[in-house]
Amino acid sequence: MAKHKIYTMSVASVYPHYVTKVEKKGHTKSEVDEIIRWLTGYSQDELEAQLEKQKDFETFFAEAPQLNPSRTLIKGVICGVRVEDIEEPTMQEIRYLDKLIDELAKGKAMEKILRK
Repeated sequence: MAKHKIYTMSVASVYPHYVTKVEKKGHTKSEVDEIIRWLTGYSQDELEAQLEKQKDFETFFAEAPQLNPSRTLIKGVICGVRVEDIEEPTMQEIRYLDKLIDELAKGKAMEKILRK
């Protein structure tokens, strides 16, 4: 079975869309970065290096220093699918990120987005 095309897309190609989405709602790039760092364990320098190297989503999540154990608390629907029901691990990580960005764009408090 062929991999979904999102796996081979670079995170850097989608990242500006995340930033634009949240900026339209009064949020910032630094908040997007905070969410990504929380989810993946990358430091800011490591995140920037991943973006600069044009790492694809599959590699980005495979190389993540420490996927946050609290990410399993992320629930809800993204792209018409419940994130907690996604069986393919990499796709679930991608959708977790999408869900967190959506929550920020919808004005949810950062404390709740980061499941504190």
